[in-house]
Amino acid sequence: MLGSEADRAEGVAGPRQIPVVVLAGFLGSGKTTLLNHLLHRSGGSRIGALVNDFGAIEIDAMAVAGALGDSTVSLGNGCLCCAVDATELDTYLAKLASPAAGTDVVVIEASGLAEPQELVRMLLASEHPGIVYGGLVEVVDAAEFDETRARHPEIDRHLALADLVVVNKLDRVPDGDRVLGLVRTLTGRAAVVPATYGRIDPEFLFDCRPSEERVGQLSFDDLHTHADDDSGDADGPAHAPHLHAAYDSLSHTTEVPIDPRRLMRFLDSRPDGLYRIKGYVDFGPYDPVNRYAVHAVGRFLRFYPEPWPSAAGPRRTQLVLIGSGIDTDALAAALTECANDDAPHTDEHGMWGVLRYVQGPAGAEEADVEDPPDPLIT
Repeated sequence: MLGSEADRAEGVAGPRQIPVVVLAGFLGSGKTTLLNHLLHRSGGSRIGALVNDFGAIEIDAMAVAGALGDSTVSLGNGCLCCAVDATELDTYLAKLASPAAGTDVVVIEASGLAEPQELVRMLLASEHPGIVYGGLVEVVDAAEFDETRARHPEIDRHLALADLVVVNKLDRVPDGDRVLGLVRTLTGRAAVVPATYGRIDPEFLFDCRPSEERVGQLSFDDLHTHADDDSGDADGPAHAPHLHAAYDSLSHTTEVPIDPRRLMRFLDSRPDGLYRIKGYVDFGPYDPVNRYAVHAVGRFLRFYPEPWPSAAGPRRTQLVLIGSGIDTDALAAALTECANDDAPHTDEHGMWGVLRYVQGPAGAEEADVEDPPDPLIT
């Protein structure tokens, strides 16, 4: 999550929350390969995993990812959404999100038979204060995509629900552009990224330096300092292209306070492919006591008010936006227009749109995922 543990732990919105990412896809799409890759390239983050739907295990991201398979416990029916309810899921998440575990992100690797919508429902219904929805990642096997759609037409519905779609195994098809184009027509506002051997940049899913202030300091290239990146390994062939090639990022910093109504209009209209927004917002006279940490993934949005750090220094808004195929110049211009530099007074109702996405007494209750839920912007 954003900021240091000290900053977040005492925030008005409650304790530090750990993002929970759902990793879904039909059998053989490459979910486990992708998870193993994340473990190898997590940059020191500690990943907790619910693997193959029932076994709750805690994984040190610096350990050998091959140990994952030996630590997996599965139900006979292999389907988390049928096997447990939200209360039981909370029990597993409580272990992984406990302060003693030191977990920075949780990944739920669903079976190929799981229903992603039900998993998202369960997470949004969670009453555990230490976790927050981190997005639905749907993995697609490019080589088998046409056949998979013929056998499992529900994949179209899964893609429409996803926040991020990884089109995997593109090295095995002669018409990769056709498959990518078809997938994009089936998604809603999701970012669609190509991959081989499950190689995606972990920065796309979670912060890779949990002990550092990450806002405004994203560096994709520093993920490629490992000597084995160009030597070839179990994750893929030698000389694999840079992982960040399919992603775009934008850092926005300003000392001019942000107008909440303008910011909410920006968030309501954010473009397809914009997967993550993270950072801090200064609403100036609308709330002179708190800054607002923002966490957005796909359509999900939440604000966390927290006191400004006691250290002296200018108050500023710092945001990082990450996506695929996004127009960073247009987004930068739109964020600049959110500035509150021409409003000498505050609108007493101006913060209502923001407070709707604050968890707790000031925020709205979570609604049903089909409505869509309050913390989702559509």
